[in-house]
Amino acid sequence: MYREYIQKVEHLLREITGEDDVLLTDGGDHADIASTVAFALAKKERKNPAVIASDIVAKITAHPAAADLEVSAKGPYINFIFGGAYVADSVRAARHPDYGQLPARTERVILEHTSANPNGPLHVGHIRNTVIGDTLVRVFRKAGYPVEAQYYLNDMGRQIAIVAWGVKHLHYERQPDEKGDEFIVRHYVEANKIAKDKPEIEPEFDEMMEKIEAGDPETVRLFHDSVDICAEGIKETLAAMNVHHDRFIRETTFLWNGDMQKVLARVEALPEAQHDGQMMYLDLSDKGFGNRYVLRRSNGTSVYAARDLAFHLWKNSQCDRSIDVLGADHKLIGAQLQTTLAMIGERPPEIVHFEFVSLPEGSMTTRGGVFITADELLAETKKRALEEVTIRRPELGEAERERIASAVAVGAVRYDIVKVSAEKSTVFDWKEALDFERQSAPYIQYAHARACSILEKAKADGGFVENYNFSDPYEIALAKHIAQFPYLIEKVVVELRPHLLATYVRDLADLFNSFYRFAPVLKAEGSVRDARITLVDASRNTLAAALDVLGIEALESM
Repeated sequence: MYREYIQKVEHLLREITGEDDVLLTDGGDHADIASTVAFALAKKERKNPAVIASDIVAKITAHPAAADLEVSAKGPYINFIFGGAYVADSVRAARHPDYGQLPARTERVILEHTSANPNGPLHVGHIRNTVIGDTLVRVFRKAGYPVEAQYYLNDMGRQIAIVAWGVKHLHYERQPDEKGDEFIVRHYVEANKIAKDKPEIEPEFDEMMEKIEAGDPETVRLFHDSVDICAEGIKETLAAMNVHHDRFIRETTFLWNGDMQKVLARVEALPEAQHDGQMMYLDLSDKGFGNRYVLRRSNGTSVYAARDLAFHLWKNSQCDRSIDVLGADHKLIGAQLQTTLAMIGERPPEIVHFEFVSLPEGSMTTRGGVFITADELLAETKKRALEEVTIRRPELGEAERERIASAVAVGAVRYDIVKVSAEKSTVFDWKEALDFERQSAPYIQYAHARACSILEKAKADGGFVENYNFSDPYEIALAKHIAQFPYLIEKVVVELRPHLLATYVRDLADLFNSFYRFAPVLKAEGSVRDARITLVDASRNTLAAALDVLGIEALESM
């Protein structure tokens, strides 16, 4: 209903003022929505904006389409408060099983995220990409878009050559229950150590890279087998975090199908293309870049950027909107990619850059073998969650406590990562992430579980009659926040800022808990009791829908 009422207010203001942009803004504590259009009109009409605002309020109040709107002027600001019909209709809509699902769209979206090199397990430094990317995929689907989540699989770069060299020469045995990524990283770390002690083997890596670019069958098989083993383990980790990719796209695809050569030919025709022997690069200094954008090495082999250009051209042929999730360390190469695509007349991708998440224990590096894997993070979080669940619910069986702890752990990790805006770095805080009392996934999950419990008790008492009359300020505040959920989904799609959803659902849990505390539900009587139970049901459904979009299980008991 929030979206519909915003449109109603916009239409009224446009009709009365003649302005296309009626300058709507959040109403804060005073209103549901406000307008500063009087400021814009004051410049044109050379009148006091407060006088203009009062005049607009008088005209809107007299308009027949202003039903269920309380309109007032506070100085130059025009405030709108939505009435009882809005509140009742919002609660009714929020009880629908598909609440928040927007109408189907035809605009196809490809969203690429995670895409970590398959040289070892995902670690804490990778999973902010994963959580941001998967949350955006879920939001776009909730907004009605056909979305394909993609993982761009590096299967031919230098790091993979080091992995393949290790697999070829070290002959490690895979241990029982050892994940594929754990098995591969042993080869990668040891091969790096050997190369550090014996730099004379470095040319062997270069030779392997030349062979795979030439399509040497034995080298291709070695690289692909090594990558596939590692990717198998990465997929297990992603599944444990409730993350699924629709397609894994191999980097070598665009080398062997000729796409890379085609795009390089187009780039080479640009006046900015420069050569240094066999090396080819773009001089983008007039575009604000101080360094070369290298696309071919001095030995004639291509670099990652060349295949990436081809990959993005292919994506453009498959979708209407292409979005990449990249770390802050990729800002330069991401901007160079966007600029180059624009220079050859192609659509650049939208890029969501994120700063990094770390642990208080310090930084991580796969190359040196010093890192905390995502699996270890989840295991430790589950261990701590299980301790808390056992304290709170000692009467539950072990299997049920384990199940709840797993859902709480995944939720804690995902929420703690996504709640911070992407452009800010963050440290994963164990205590805050698992705080059942405030600003955490367990806190929100517990609000949902409490709503389920209230509804079960109401059912045991003989049910209730649906009632949509609300007058208590805690009822109204909660219902009005619930009404904003579909609008919030649309806002995240436009702005690509998934932390807004995390903030929304935390505030929803806060408002629900305040309502539960100050507006008794089961102890109320008659129509008041019925109204409050319907509001609990709307809260439960909205909490469940929002948690699902965040990739977090909505637990019915905790």
